[in-house]
Amino acid sequence: MSRAGADQPQRPLGAQRDAPLGGQAVLEGVMMRGVRNWAVAVRRPTATPEALGEISVSTFEIAPSRRRRLYRLPVIRGVVGLGQSLAIGLRALGISAGQAMADPDAPPEQTEPEIPRSVWAGTVVLSIAFAVGLFFVVPVSATSLIKNQLGSPVLFWLVEGALRTVIFLGYLALLSRLRDLRRVFEYHGAEHKVIACYEAGDELTPACAARYSRLHPRCGTSFLLVVMILGIFVLAPVGLPAWWILVLSRILGVPLIAGLSFEVIRWAGRNRARPWVQAVMYPGLQLQRLTTREPDADQLAVSIAALEAVLARETPGADPADELLGLEVVA
Repeated sequence: MSRAGADQPQRPLGAQRDAPLGGQAVLEGVMMRGVRNWAVAVRRPTATPEALGEISVSTFEIAPSRRRRLYRLPVIRGVVGLGQSLAIGLRALGISAGQAMADPDAPPEQTEPEIPRSVWAGTVVLSIAFAVGLFFVVPVSATSLIKNQLGSPVLFWLVEGALRTVIFLGYLALLSRLRDLRRVFEYHGAEHKVIACYEAGDELTPACAARYSRLHPRCGTSFLLVVMILGIFVLAPVGLPAWWILVLSRILGVPLIAGLSFEVIRWAGRNRARPWVQAVMYPGLQLQRLTTREPDADQLAVSIAALEAVLARETPGADPADELLGLEVVA
């Protein structure tokens, strides 16, 4: 099947509003979330590869968090929102994995049980440890080997930051070449297109969504690039203490860097129409070419099904700002 929009010119980034919606690509599907609800739509397997499976949609309420003033403060709201998004994303992955392992002849309501949350919890702990180790501990440890030769705190954090960014870019380039992840990247592109279509006030159909860019200013890929760059400046004041202090500062500094990066992405998403903001966002948008692929119409239909399930339960933007707690920056 041809890729949707492959022969159509894409509209430039620019929507009428920045909707408090986000999502995530999962196995053969897409998770969409709003402020109070989230849904995951998955294309079920079929007995014959040529046949197109039904779209299974599951919708859930987001457990209300305590509306403490602390949770609404800048930076902190980003850490809280990202933590909640991570928990929802892991459950969505578990649901999609259960659908992917389902018997093709079984009805949609009969699927394999979700992967236990304890397994996903262990997975996320290992993933976070791996990410912190690869992108923060390894660069500072490697740069520490030539600390005496550098002789300057400024040179040290510049070299460390450059090394961190190179490792990050290399890691994304490696992932983009893995054939097994291609369909996940296609669903990632479908998620972006459908959210952009909704933000522009366009009709939610595969044909309309296909005209929009698969690059979105609030993407997690852009967020991670901001994390890599902001880390250079946030960690600079630590100076050149002992190696173990440098490593500890990098580990403890991750929440602060993530919270600040959240504020940058949040602000950029709301000011995307400004030319100079578009220029600043450009590197992050281009980086998404590694983590997204052009989806086909069937994948766009799955993404639309997930978004429509959320829209059936809430109206994005209807909740007051203090209800969001940073949930809108997850696309």
